[in-house]
Amino acid sequence: MSQEAADPQAVAKQATLPVKNDAQSPPWGTPTKAIVASIAIILAAILVWRFSNLIPPIVIAIILAYILNPLINFVDRRTLLDRGGTVLLIYLILLLIVGGGMVAVGFLAVDQANQLAQVLPELWPRALKTTQDVVQSWMGSAILIGPYKIEIRPLFELFDLSSLMQQAVGLIQSTFSLSGIFVAQFAQATISALGLFFLAIVLSIYIARDMPRFTELVSELAQQPGYRADAERIMADFARIWDAYLRGQVILGLVIGVVVSVALLILGVSNALGLGVLSGIMEFLPVVGPIIGAGAAVLVALFQDSNRFGLDPLYFGLLVLGVMFLIQQVENNLLVPRIVGSALNLHPLEVMISVLMGASLAGILGAILAAPVLATIKLLGAYAWRKMLDLPPFADEEERPTQTEESPPSKARRKRRRRKG
Repeated sequence: MSQEAADPQAVAKQATLPVKNDAQSPPWGTPTKAIVASIAIILAAILVWRFSNLIPPIVIAIILAYILNPLINFVDRRTLLDRGGTVLLIYLILLLIVGGGMVAVGFLAVDQANQLAQVLPELWPRALKTTQDVVQSWMGSAILIGPYKIEIRPLFELFDLSSLMQQAVGLIQSTFSLSGIFVAQFAQATISALGLFFLAIVLSIYIARDMPRFTELVSELAQQPGYRADAERIMADFARIWDAYLRGQVILGLVIGVVVSVALLILGVSNALGLGVLSGIMEFLPVVGPIIGAGAAVLVALFQDSNRFGLDPLYFGLLVLGVMFLIQQVENNLLVPRIVGSALNLHPLEVMISVLMGASLAGILGAILAAPVLATIKLLGAYAWRKMLDLPPFADEEERPTQTEESPPSKARRKRRRRKG
């Protein structure tokens, strides 16, 4: 009889041991990968749709962590605190600054923003009636050039200026109704969204603490040879786009808000602080936002009861328009090139269309993030397009000189060596 038959306990113990298998599982084929990717995309879409009310605080948390990340890294390298302690310190200081700012000017700004939200809808009918009266008076007048008299009404009919005026009035009406919506939503959000704000702060603290892991994760996902360099390059361009936009818009919003408030206070415009807050917030809407902020200031100036200069309302409105235009010129030609630069690389028409599409899809948050999202889509789309055409993945790589052909100086040196030899 064998030893195994004589020792049944040893046989049972051997049977319970796991079987060692060094073979790897077979790789997935293309159909399997496509099915798994499709299921993952569908599940992600269902989650986004089901919990869409949580998207705004999550997006705000990510943006806040991204903006503060350089400051956190700077403090983390120069203190004995670990990254978690540094993050808590930075956010505590931020909350103290925000709380102090709200105590100092925030409640006054909210009060003026509420007043502005009530005033703007009331001013529009008055502005429309005044515009119609001015147009009617122009149509009934004539231009005298020496002995000649030119009637205005035939010119209106010849060039169809009346329809152009109606289109301009419609555009102005939509612009100021949008400004009233923004002001009203800002005033309401200041009070009703405190819960979401604190939720965003808590989420942002966790995101900021683990920010280095997120950047490392992207590089680890690109394991195939050659793709790691592409992933690092895309991440660098992605960071450049969002750094320039987010930090730039925050700085521009603060600067423009303060400058507009001070300028309108000096001019004696009603609700100057509320208009300054509106102009600062509108800086987050490229192209369209500054127009809304300036238009609201001019509209308030046109219909306030009196002004400190004793000017006619029309001339006072033109004065405010000139000041707002000057502020925008200084911003566009001096501040924007130095703060934001050309990181987005978008045409103004592209920006305007993206803002309208973002607003229709996701409201105010969609309008604010439309420009950098479009720039990111262009970045990824250009990479995919060039890969499909078998071109270098990045346009600047085509301009690099090839190393296969010798330069003229190296050829000349080789000829001299041959002659000496």
